[in-house]
Order: sequence, then C-alpha cells, then structure tokens
Amino acid sequence: MDMSVICALGANLSGDQGDPVDTLSAALCELVNKDFSLVSVSRFWRTPAYPVGSGPDYANACCKLQSPSDPRATLDAFHDIEAQCGRVREARWGARTLDLDLIAYGNIVLPDLQGFAQWRDLPLSRQQSIAPTELILPHPRLQDRAFVLIPLAEIAPLWRHPVSGQTVRQMLAALPEAQKAAIHPV
Repeated sequence: MDMSVICALGANLSGDQGDPVDTLSAALCELVNKDFSLVSVSRFWRTPAYPVGSGPDYANACCKLQSPSDPRATLDAFHDIEAQCGRVREARWGARTLDLDLIAYGNIVLPDLQGFAQWRDLPLSRQQSIAPTELILPHPRLQDRAFVLIPLAEIAPLWRHPVSGQTVRQMLAALPEAQKAAIHPV
C-alpha cells in the first residue's frame, strides 16, 4: 500500500539540468520515473541560503506524493535522484545542486519518540557539525524553517506534525516575521 510522503526540494547551484529551478523541475520528473505518484506541488520559492553566507539563494518547493516503498527505501530513492542531479555531499548545509528532504512519511516517528526529540532539541552548533546516522522522522527541524513551511503551507496547511500536533499553519505563524519576509515566489 502506498504511503503519503512530504518532500522538500531545494537547489542553489546549477548542474547538468540547468539552473536551480530547472533542477527542481527535473527532480519532480525523476520522482515520477521512480514510481512515486505526485499528489501536489507548491510553487517554487526564492530563499536565502542557510546558514547566512553559505552560498547563493535557493530555489525551494515542497511536494506531497505517494511512495510505493518504506521510509528507508524512499530516502534511498531521494539520494539516487540527488546523485543523478550532481549532488556531492561535502559540507553539512553547504551549497548543492539538489536537496530532497524526506520531511514526513505518514505519521511515522523514527527512530522512536526519544530519538526524534534528541535530534529536534540538538543545539544549533551541534546541528551544523553532526549528521544523524539513522533516519529521523519527521524532519527534526521542519518547524524552524520558513523555506520548508511556506511552500508546505500551499499544499498541506492543515497537515499535523505527528509529535507536536501543530498544523503547518500554526508552525508557520510561530516563526519570526523577518524569516518569512525573506522568502519570495520565483
């Protein structure tokens, strides 16, 4: 049975597919080629690189899709598409040709509530220097990122975080206005 998945897409370097907007479009096509069913796709948004000064602005979007695979296989498929688009993992949160983040897979929490909370509550300095070795779901920092929540609000404003219970609208409303004001449609 297919499972509902939320994916955040981002790119801020040109690659074989063209500029970042072209790359996001190509990635959406590749998702379909890998047997994902697209349910909805947000507009593309221009967002400042995070952390500040880490590279050119990003093109970002979110999509809802149905996955024929389990969470790990879904993430592996995302990584395959990133590699096809020239993604090289050199620096955490560095510039990239494509980033496909598995934001949520149904209402699954992985590895468990305690493991999720550990990554969600990790101080920023540690977030920048270490990466999890296991899949964490939902994405532990989605509630902190306007570049995810603004496009996600277009396609799933009432989706509820399986741990906090907050909707996308509520998480977006809680962010500082300055963070949201820096994001514009492409």
